[in-house]
Amino acid sequence: QLQLVESGGGFVQPGGSLRLSCAASGPNARNYDIGWFRQAPGKDSEAVSCVTVNDDIYDADSAKGRFTISGDNAKNTVYLQMNNLKPEDTAVYYCAADMWRGTVRAMCGKGYTLHTWGRGTQVYVSS
Repeated sequence: QLQLVESGGGFVQPGGSLRLSCAASGPNARNYDIGWFRQAPGKDSEAVSCVTVNDDIYDADSAKGRFTISGDNAKNTVYLQMNNLKPEDTAVYYCAADMWRGTVRAMCGKGYTLHTWGRGTQVYVSS
């Protein structure tokens, strides 16, 4: 059974950076497409960025120009590098995985359907 563990969250001032990690373990861990999602207090979950095993990437508008998704196949880990963080980026960040049959954009758009989710890592941006 696939398991996902997020790490790298924390407290940062506006303009700062964090790198989140999503470590996958279990059978065929390298064969899963991965997405990053976030949920702020009192708000619905939203997609941040997704990547497929073919390295197709989709970034939500909130991520474009500031966040970068990448993967390390040797470590079965997907990263989310977040730069120029803003207070509105404060949220719990989750990674999710599935063997997606469709476009990476659709995968990000239907994150709620993804099979496996991690427990999340908290990001808090404040001065």
